Amino acid sequence: MGWFYGFKLHIIVNHVGDIIAAKITPANVDDRKPVPELVKELSGKLYADKGYISKALSGDLADKGVLLVTNVKKNMKAKLLSAWDKAMLSRRFIIETINDQLKNITQVEHSRHRSVHGFMLNIIAGLIAYSLKENKPSLKITSEEFKMMVVS
Repeated sequence: MGWFYGFKLHIIVNHVGDIIAAKITPANVDDRKPVPELVKELSGKLYADKGYISKALSGDLADKGVLLVTNVKKNMKAKLLSAWDKAMLSRRFIIETINDQLKNITQVEHSRHRSVHGFMLNIIAGLIAYSLKENKPSLKITSEEFKMMVVS
């Protein structure tokens, strides 16, 4: 056809695998750009990959009551992380599992949409179908452990 429109689905999930926030952007938008809007109503810690490292973003999120926790890149100085934060960063694979389920089970990834309305309907239907699933990927932590995480 000679043209291509790419989109990214940005999601934030909680410890039980529920989608807390979602945003769709064009594929050429920096991954860090939608984060302030995604966390508008949130507080606490946000665990992200190295692609989200930014002093400006961290400062902006800190002003909103959100602490951005990431690993460091190879060319950066090491920073101290609590044992809990290290454990949570090592469990980031859960978000990849959720992305995989959104693509394959709820069929969010579809390349033959005939209209913008069809595209949006497919995305929304996929997110709703995922949210209605009974067995979502989760951290499998007890309520006591979660309360300890919130307090610290």
